[in-house]
Amino acid sequence: MDSVRRATVAMAALGTLLATTAACGGPGSGADGASGAGGRGTRKPTGDATHPADTTRLPGVGERLRRKIPADSSQVVAVYGRGKDSAESTVVLYTRRGARWHQEASWPAHNGRKGWTTDHHEGDKRSPVGVFTLSDAGGVLPDPGAKLPYDRDQVAYAAPAYWKKAYHHDFDYVIAIDYNRVRGNPPKDATRPLGAEKGGSIWLHMDHHSGTSACVSVSRTAMERLLRTLDPARKPVVVMGDRADLSA
Repeated sequence: MDSVRRATVAMAALGTLLATTAACGGPGSGADGASGAGGRGTRKPTGDATHPADTTRLPGVGERLRRKIPADSSQVVAVYGRGKDSAESTVVLYTRRGARWHQEASWPAHNGRKGWTTDHHEGDKRSPVGVFTLSDAGGVLPDPGAKLPYDRDQVAYAAPAYWKKAYHHDFDYVIAIDYNRVRGNPPKDATRPLGAEKGGSIWLHMDHHSGTSACVSVSRTAMERLLRTLDPARKPVVVMGDRADLSA
């Protein structure tokens, strides 16, 4: 009887161990930070398949775009688009200390209302995929303590009166994304070195809770944090795109 009792206890212990193992990161466990059905949460950026937990590499950014990040850049704003044709994204601020990247903050965001493109053109309603420097800022509101050069202009950055009321504060704060523009000039400068057909005036700006023409939009709190944090001495860049293109 003692041998039978010991065998029964052993089988019960094995069953408990197997059940516990299956629950750790198994299907439906939410171990990657994603929400369940309905998309109520924001999926956390993760590393690529080759370097899933290597903090010397930006999570979710593949070698193609990683090589375009300047070696002396120690601040990155990563925009993780939900999908190629989605206007929803997540903005994450990273700072490099030594050889390792550290996540400083994360916010829900929006991008072009039709999604993303690797060949942006004026009016396509898609945000350009790529790595771009961040050099200049401005807006309708007074400088909140920006480290980037800040150009306040209550006329040039005012949203057109015919826009929906929800959009009227879009440009209260803006940070120019250096796509088809002249670095060192205020964001309002409309010069297009690559030609007008390639679009321009692509900014980080205030969110109106839906897709944009091509910009990336975040909350006022996020814009204030970015303006007070991004430092020209740290050569900040934005790495932006849908998750598939980012990780390629």
